[in-house]
Amino acid sequence: MTMRIHATPCEMRAILKSRKRVVFVPTMGNLHVGHIALMKQARSHGDTVVASIFVNPLQFGPNEDFNSYPRTFEEDCKKLNDAGVDFLFAPDNHDLYPEAQTYYVDLPGIQNQLEGRFRPSHFRGVATVVLKLFNIVQPQVALFGKKDYQQLMILRNMTRQLALPVEIVGNETVRDDDGLALSSRNAFLTPEERAEAPRLHRVLEQVRDAVLRGETAFSKLERDAAAELDQHGWKTDYIAIRQQSDLQIPEPDTAGLVVLGASRLGIPRLIDNLELRTGN
Repeated sequence: MTMRIHATPCEMRAILKSRKRVVFVPTMGNLHVGHIALMKQARSHGDTVVASIFVNPLQFGPNEDFNSYPRTFEEDCKKLNDAGVDFLFAPDNHDLYPEAQTYYVDLPGIQNQLEGRFRPSHFRGVATVVLKLFNIVQPQVALFGKKDYQQLMILRNMTRQLALPVEIVGNETVRDDDGLALSSRNAFLTPEERAEAPRLHRVLEQVRDAVLRGETAFSKLERDAAAELDQHGWKTDYIAIRQQSDLQIPEPDTAGLVVLGASRLGIPRLIDNLELRTGN
């Protein structure tokens, strides 16, 4: 079956109305192997796989890369079709925002921490567009990658607290052989920066291993990790050890932790994380 492409909410609702179990993977396009892994995993969760491609202006700040974000629609469609996606929802701005968006999802304080501290209003834009996409596609299951860990946590908790009938599934981060998490923004790395980029993953592994050994001076581990990156030419926004469930600062004996990092290497800003379990 060849993937079918629809642009308007009315078309998408009509075509999916009779489908039994819809699995949804929202994207902003410029797809890589990590996205395709999500598409293939989606098939095991339902009968109909729907992807979306939409570069959402609400989640970009005034000095961010909305206009330069890579748009590779034809190549993306071929990849999605080859991955067995049944339907692609590909609206333009007017389809999704026929009038100025003045209603938004009101998020808790975590939206202003970690990524939110450096990208004000980003998660408000993400949550608003995802809620709108859920209302259009009406899936039973939605898949997101764990690389955007704060996004996954916010969307999972939003879905639960708003009683949306959608199961949120987090898929493991897909990495290159040297450990670098796949990202559309990796394309902006120079060859020299690409060789350096796996250091972020290695630094997070060092923090994870230290916590698993029983070290509890979390603030020192975070500072030392950031300093190591910066000594090699990075500009680090944060290295943070947090609770998986809500990304709050943990107590030393908290079970279910994640170490997260964001740092700029040249032009690209890279993010990554590693889950770990410790305590009782």
